[in-house]
Amino acid sequence: MSKLDTSKTRWDLSKLVTKESGLTSPSSTQEIEELTSAFVKKWKERTDYLSDPKVLKEALDEYDNWLTNCVYGGREGFYWWLKSSEDELDTDTKAANARIDNFAKQKQLELQFFSLNVAKIPADKQDQFLSYTDLAPYKHSLEKSFSEAKYLLTEGEERIMTLKSTAAHENWVNLTSEFLSKEEKEIELSDGKKGIKPFEELISMCESSDTVNRTNAAQAANEILSRMVDLAVPEMNSILANKKVDDEIRSFERPDSGRHLADDMDTSVVDTAVKTITLRFDIANRFYELKAKLLGQKTISYFERNLQPEKVDKVYNWDDSVTLVDKVFGNLDPEFQEIFRMFVEKGHIDVYPRKGKSHGAFCVYFNKQTPTYILLNHTDRLRDVTTLAHESGHGINDEFMKRKQNEHNFGTPTSTAEVASTFMEDFVLKELLNDVTDEEKFNIQMTKLNDDMSTIFRQIAFYNFESDLHREFREKGFLSKHEIGEIFKTNISKYLGPSVELPEGAENWWVYVGHFRRFFYVYSYATGILISKFMQNQVKADHAFINKVKEFLSTGLSDSPKNIFAKMGINIADKAFWEKGLSEVESLLKDTTELAKKLKKI
Repeated sequence: MSKLDTSKTRWDLSKLVTKESGLTSPSSTQEIEELTSAFVKKWKERTDYLSDPKVLKEALDEYDNWLTNCVYGGREGFYWWLKSSEDELDTDTKAANARIDNFAKQKQLELQFFSLNVAKIPADKQDQFLSYTDLAPYKHSLEKSFSEAKYLLTEGEERIMTLKSTAAHENWVNLTSEFLSKEEKEIELSDGKKGIKPFEELISMCESSDTVNRTNAAQAANEILSRMVDLAVPEMNSILANKKVDDEIRSFERPDSGRHLADDMDTSVVDTAVKTITLRFDIANRFYELKAKLLGQKTISYFERNLQPEKVDKVYNWDDSVTLVDKVFGNLDPEFQEIFRMFVEKGHIDVYPRKGKSHGAFCVYFNKQTPTYILLNHTDRLRDVTTLAHESGHGINDEFMKRKQNEHNFGTPTSTAEVASTFMEDFVLKELLNDVTDEEKFNIQMTKLNDDMSTIFRQIAFYNFESDLHREFREKGFLSKHEIGEIFKTNISKYLGPSVELPEGAENWWVYVGHFRRFFYVYSYATGILISKFMQNQVKADHAFINKVKEFLSTGLSDSPKNIFAKMGINIADKAFWEKGLSEVESLLKDTTELAKKLKKI
């Protein structure tokens, strides 16, 4: 294959723009108005689709077309959402994004009657619809609707819930995010020079092998978060209060019930996974004990938890990262490589950090007609390579779904989404282990273990933090920064163990973790990587298994995660499955510890 063109490092949003209107074809607001009005006029007063499967098929086909062109404001909504992620400080963009978001919610509300009516088809008639052959493309969507029915409200009440969501949740969350995106601080660097660094880069520098840079970056990040916590506390209390009210209105049994329902997961399955992983926090404890020994210390700082014990000078610039990921994807499957190359060469990846840009990394798509876009904050570290693979895994998942699924089934609950991403990410790290010295192998395995600690044990500690946070809030009605900080430190220290100190300021590091504002989805990172480990082993044993992986990537929302994984030989309800995955992590830790002894590092 020809060499990849890596020159495009900013999003190319031209596919969402036309010369004629300046924005959005075919999904202009005018067309959304027309499609919405036509659907409402045809179906609002009818009830025959609730008794005749043939008529419901006709209605669902038309609703599916509406979703493809109109959901979230169509292309215009996607355009302004992306623009606001490019620059969270641009007030004109924020205004345009708010305008189209409000418009989209209004149009969704006009069609809300349809989904509410379908969900409440009487139980004694549901089998008739589920067994109707022509409704097969919508079967699981109907099953989900029927299971959600008892938590749904009247049309008027659902309208209120939708309209209040931005003011009661999103605006609060965006407030903290936007303030953080503005933050930057001048620090002294190890070369004696001073540099102004945005918050995102300071967080990245906390993992630097350079002691001066790491220490000064951690201090600067701490100072920023200590200021931000006084803003984040009322934000967090407000969204916790809103969540409590929402759960009570819908009669959810637990704070995490809504997440499990949305993810199409049985609560018992999530509970089993979370409990099983929590009981093996000793693996993470031993890893950090090893890291402290490697650094010649009895304990390490919280801010050193991701620090490599050896000075790793290798830089992975953008070209290096792309070349490595491209090679791995090509070895796995030509279609993976083809899709990845499209992302890189067509301007679907925004690469570098800058002031005002959304922090972190994500992959996003609105519907089948819109392109997939990936946001990174690439700073030339090994972790940036794996992040590229991770987010591209999400994107490949998206592109495979586009080929096979209707709009109803286009999407991934978090319970399956993180499988594709961690599957791709792990193969990139495994590629680095080919033809290396013992010294290089040791460093790469330490990197892999570090990622496993963060992806598996840290995320479950986060889930436990959220559980305790919601419980404490519901008992007390308000939590101070000290109380939130204590809950955070208590849960974090359990997975880190006695070899990691939590210095002053660590109690505020919940402030920048966006996961906590989206409620209880972090378990999926842990379960996702354990499931993907199984899939990786199957591919290594027989490369033909990659075809089953591709089937999985194409499935979307057309079946439950439990059934999807069962077809691959995985029983996610069995704690023995999770224990097997954890034993693989433990085995890698033992091997790495022995390698450290062989190399006389401990």
